[in-house]
Amino acid sequence: MVFDKKIKPKKRLGQNFLAQTGVIKKIVDAADVKPGQTILEIGPGTGNLTAQLAKTGNKVIAVEKDPLMAQVLKERFANVANVEIITADILFFDETKIAPPYKIVANLPFYAAAVIIRKFLEGTNPPLSMTVITQKEVGQRICAKPPKMNLLAVATQFYAAPRIIAMISRGCFWPQPKVDAAILQIIPLTRKGEHGDKKFSAEFFKIVKAGFSHPRKQLTNNLAKELNLDREIIQRWLEQNNIKPTQRPENLPVSDWIKLTQTQPMRYNNINR
Repeated sequence: MVFDKKIKPKKRLGQNFLAQTGVIKKIVDAADVKPGQTILEIGPGTGNLTAQLAKTGNKVIAVEKDPLMAQVLKERFANVANVEIITADILFFDETKIAPPYKIVANLPFYAAAVIIRKFLEGTNPPLSMTVITQKEVGQRICAKPPKMNLLAVATQFYAAPRIIAMISRGCFWPQPKVDAAILQIIPLTRKGEHGDKKFSAEFFKIVKAGFSHPRKQLTNNLAKELNLDREIIQRWLEQNNIKPTQRPENLPVSDWIKLTQTQPMRYNNINR
């Protein structure tokens, strides 16, 4: 794939453009966009993925932070009716302006991928799905299972079901990054029960962050220190939920963190008795 010689990728913006047509087709196919679904593309860069998305006939909203790159895109797609180029930082973009249903399809800047993903999962207008390219390690961390759980995995899996579709060699990008990448698909869960309760989610993440404050230490130590509770209370709390007090946070699935939030001693006094 040939790039315009006038284009100079900016390292500070994480600009690594897709240079393989096969990878572009794979991510578009994986997104499985249906008629009537809007596509939100984040960081379109030179527009090679944008062009493939436009062929679906669906409305494509491409949000580009770099003003110079946005101008290149506007010129390239000036005569393509179903493509809209918006110059904006996606972290400050108001996704509620996008009429549902919509899907995100994007080659995310590696440095901001995790923050972008969480923004849309926690927002009031989540997409039907996110089919995105991330750094390989980030994709693996998001999709982790016990005994390799981490804070990012719990934060993502509380709101969605993630899976890795394919790995991508660093040679598929220009300029070539120092790491390989992955095509990651994230399907948000239905907003019902605890997953749609802002108060519950705030309590959930307070407990999860406390648990992962020192990932290699035992849960009892982390929770007691960060939540300012006696170790005996923490031990009874964990045992009440069939969790060994000696376990480390990496061993707990999201369901265990939900149970801990539901029975937390900060809310229920019976655990102290």
